[in-house]
Amino acid sequence: MTLQITDANIHSLLAEGKPLVVDFWAPWCGPCKMMLPIVDELAAQYDGKISIGKLNVDENPETCEKYGIMNIPTMLFFKNGELVQRHVGACRKADLEKIAETLL
Repeated sequence: MTLQITDANIHSLLAEGKPLVVDFWAPWCGPCKMMLPIVDELAAQYDGKISIGKLNVDENPETCEKYGIMNIPTMLFFKNGELVQRHVGACRKADLEKIAETLL
């Protein structure tokens, strides 16, 4: 299941310590729309192992500022509540799987 991540809930998600992937996106972003089905597939594939969610950059400026999000799509990968990897731009599912596996 793909989570809806916001400025209000990201801190509690990170505090859980479970691996977390945050997809920074916007509804007007073409490459972001291209990535949506891939993100949903990853969320289903890693259900129970990695929390995967989407954060709308237009609605959540605090988190974008905190992590220096300048371009979208951007994906941040967290392990034990710490940022361990960043991927900017659209990519293949296999590329994201390789990064996600390092979180386990």
